[in-house]
Amino acid sequence: MQAIAQELRNFVVNNFLFGQNEKLRNDDSFFDNGIIDSTGILELVGFLHERFGVHVEDQELIPENLDSIDRLVAYLQAKLRENGQASASVH
Repeated sequence: MQAIAQELRNFVVNNFLFGQNEKLRNDDSFFDNGIIDSTGILELVGFLHERFGVHVEDQELIPENLDSIDRLVAYLQAKLRENGQASASVH
């Protein structure tokens, strides 16, 4: 799952931090640190759907799922298992 974490990190860094990778730890809160706002969440959800084929339900749009790289990885792992996908290399 390190590959997923790196891919998520790359997306966040490129789309929200304008390449400033050194400032982001995997447990940094996107919301508390002003990295992602409500519009950014929509971009992130679109990326998860496009890249991993994951549909984020309205009730899943909570910080526990989407507020850091670590939380995103855990959320994606659970969703991919739920969808019967062993690998995130789909789509």
